[in-house]
Amino acid sequence: MKVNILGTKYKIIFDDAKDQELKGKNRQGYCFFDAREIHIADLNTDEEWKKENPQVRKRRTGIILRHEIIHAFLNESGLCQNTIDTDAWAINEEMVDWIAMQFPKMLKAFKEVGAL
Repeated sequence: MKVNILGTKYKIIFDDAKDQELKGKNRQGYCFFDAREIHIADLNTDEEWKKENPQVRKRRTGIILRHEIIHAFLNESGLCQNTIDTDAWAINEEMVDWIAMQFPKMLKAFKEVGAL
């Protein structure tokens, strides 16, 4: 699967949850800017997550995917390169999580008032 991020194609790759870049670094996804790849853990291969309801896994996968897509947007916007000068705000996980988690609500609000 591919996604267009500000004119740049990013490949979305679902990796085994035991992959060293994921489990070895205690994460469920990451954005590899240099290769234009978004890697997401396949929660069906995760010992803890595969016991969960499929809809719960699907919801969590969506949260992870949105989070990594936000990282890609910030990178393609040029905001990651100089972010160190301002306490790394553009790569701050808490800020990226906030955007990723609130975006569905924001989109709904924008649609409700015709702001798109």
